[in-house]
Amino acid sequence: MTTRTAHVRAARAPAARAELDLIIPAFNEERRIGATLAAISEEATASDLSLSLLVVDNGCVDATAEVVALARDAAVRVEIISCRTRGKGAAVRAGILHATAPFVGYCDADQSTPPSAIRPGIDLLRSGFEVVIGSRRCTGAGYEVPQGTMRRLGSLAFRTMASPLSGPITDTQCGFKLFHSPVAKDLFSTSRLDGFAFDVEVLARARERGFRMIELPIQWTDSPESSFRPLVDGVKSFRELREVRRSIAGPSDQGAF
Repeated sequence: MTTRTAHVRAARAPAARAELDLIIPAFNEERRIGATLAAISEEATASDLSLSLLVVDNGCVDATAEVVALARDAAVRVEIISCRTRGKGAAVRAGILHATAPFVGYCDADQSTPPSAIRPGIDLLRSGFEVVIGSRRCTGAGYEVPQGTMRRLGSLAFRTMASPLSGPITDTQCGFKLFHSPVAKDLFSTSRLDGFAFDVEVLARARERGFRMIELPIQWTDSPESSFRPLVDGVKSFRELREVRRSIAGPSDQGAF
């Protein structure tokens, strides 16, 4: 078994199952993934969080797997699995279906959402909410480093088109979301989109099913090295919204909020 497909576990990982499996989809992230794993591990230690990290290799051709392997001395368990189907949605789905903890979630590899958001997200799950949605636009949220003009305009257009499906959610595309594990497995086992619009499909399905959702304000740092390509991926995402409309009977405005 190669390093790329092998499961990598931390040497000092606790024997007990973690409360949260946090998934990090990765495509050629050798330059950023190490710092992200270290930052989340430090936050887990400082905040006494019971979590494990699951990196999903989404067709990397760089040294991402080797960098993740070095995290075996981290304070939390680290595992890497391979997802051959390309696309962020496909990678997150693979991680969700592989997870075993009571809570599961995902975040980006670039620390655009600070690790300090994990604790309040878990607290909301413990309080009874079934889906916690990181938001850069709800009350209390903001940008430490703002998006560029093209990204802002594209995001505005995307939100306008997605709102009939997502309802009152202010930010469907923030890369930080947490779920009760049975809820996540239900949503992702029936999801179909592999690209960047997968969040809209999942949240629309959650709203349709009446799951309890809440937005968590995030202090976002936009990454100049984002793998999202505004022109190529943006056009594809708009096309994917049409697929969501066809696959989901439009939920009413009286969703889970």
